[in-house]
Amino acid sequence: MLLLPPLSLYIHIPWCIEKCPYCDFNSHKLRGEIPEKEYLQALLDDLSKDLFYVQGRRLETIFIGGGTPSLLSASGIGWLLQEIQKKVPFKDNIEITLEANPGAIENQKISDFKQAGINRFSFGVQSFQQQKLTKLGRIHGPDEAKNAAKQALVVGIKTFNLDLMHGLPDQSLSDALEDLQTAIDLKPTHLSWYQLTIEPNTQYFSHPPILPDDDLLWDIQEAGQKLLAENGYLQYEISAYSQADFACQHNLNYWRFGDYIGIGCGAHGKFTLALENKIIRTTKIKHPKGYMDSSRPFLDDTQTVAKEELAFEYMLNRLRLFEPIPFSEFNAYTGLPLESIREAINQAIAKKMLIEGADSWQITALGQRYLNELLTLFMD
Repeated sequence: MLLLPPLSLYIHIPWCIEKCPYCDFNSHKLRGEIPEKEYLQALLDDLSKDLFYVQGRRLETIFIGGGTPSLLSASGIGWLLQEIQKKVPFKDNIEITLEANPGAIENQKISDFKQAGINRFSFGVQSFQQQKLTKLGRIHGPDEAKNAAKQALVVGIKTFNLDLMHGLPDQSLSDALEDLQTAIDLKPTHLSWYQLTIEPNTQYFSHPPILPDDDLLWDIQEAGQKLLAENGYLQYEISAYSQADFACQHNLNYWRFGDYIGIGCGAHGKFTLALENKIIRTTKIKHPKGYMDSSRPFLDDTQTVAKEELAFEYMLNRLRLFEPIPFSEFNAYTGLPLESIREAINQAIAKKMLIEGADSWQITALGQRYLNELLTLFMD
């Protein structure tokens, strides 16, 4: 029988003031006022439909993402969190993160969100250089980004993330390192630092900008990682760096193959059904109008993860982390014996992408660099 992993909650807020040209998330340009009361009630009703999957667990983390969640009122978010807790108990010291656009949140609102129950912010900065922000379609400027981070410290937020991209149009090595140093100087406990990629169904895909070549991208990656390490930021995941003990618990639950409820437009969920010995994935209706239509179900799709795909699904998540992977966890969360992946493990060891210890596997630097190649070993 499968072991029930920890449980998280993801809440999707779909609206943005502008749609960024690189963004492939389920977000919609705001036209008029947000139907906040109606949407918050829909979120709560959506959660009620998924309560079966809680199976006696407490919520370990909550992540409110988007879109631009900071467009909602703090009082609305506070009400939602209170109502959620009536339905699903919270773990002591639960981590509750809100994504915020520096151009859509002022000082008082940061304080108000903290009073509403938010104890972790993730600020979508992307760059501190106006030229780069303009090309990325961002609505904020460098000063607004810096102010948001400083205000989080002022109001007593103990942990916050700055979301920063590199490999931007016309970006030099010095540009990238200047951005990174500016972020470090703001003293975030966590940095998401990742390369801009061109995704289908985006403006950039239709009209691609000129991006740095592979040699420059590698130079940026190496120099940036060195700068982060020198300043006490530990890389614990492919694109996540944190000060000691400040890793994002919500993301850790994703990558450790934990369960999560997904509510809101297009939100995804993953659930372990221990008694049925299976894992399912759910997707909610994508468009706000359809999602808030009370005559329609919130659920758009449910899929059972095929047994032959479980090993790949597990490794696809677990190998993003740089921590050891316990043998016992693989068996407990997939229901598969270790022998089912022995050939793939042996190949990974031979390629020097994994190291096998007495009770765990450890991804190597080579495995991290060629992660996609490593993952293909578990696809059969």
